[in-house]
Amino acid sequence: MTFFPFVFMADKDDKLNEVFINHEKIHIRQQLELLILPFFVWYGLEYLLRLIQYKDRKKAYYNISFEREAYAKEKDLNYLKKRSFWGFLKYLKTTNR
Repeated sequence: MTFFPFVFMADKDDKLNEVFINHEKIHIRQQLELLILPFFVWYGLEYLLRLIQYKDRKKAYYNISFEREAYAKEKDLNYLKKRSFWGFLKYLKTTNR
């Protein structure tokens, strides 16, 4: 879990995992763009909407726009250098993941 500027890890070995770190850095950028607190409000509300939509906690989580962006781009270690401001908006469209 990431709460700017901290990343909380269940496994200390995750700090050596570049993909994991990149995923969390994407969340840090998202949080900064939304001035931190609004990020968490949006995240929570979007999760609730997705939960109603999918009726499945896992599907709801994976379809939150912030998570969709982070998972889609976590392996691209240069993504944050070219990412557009509020890049998560293009991930608002729902999927059946």
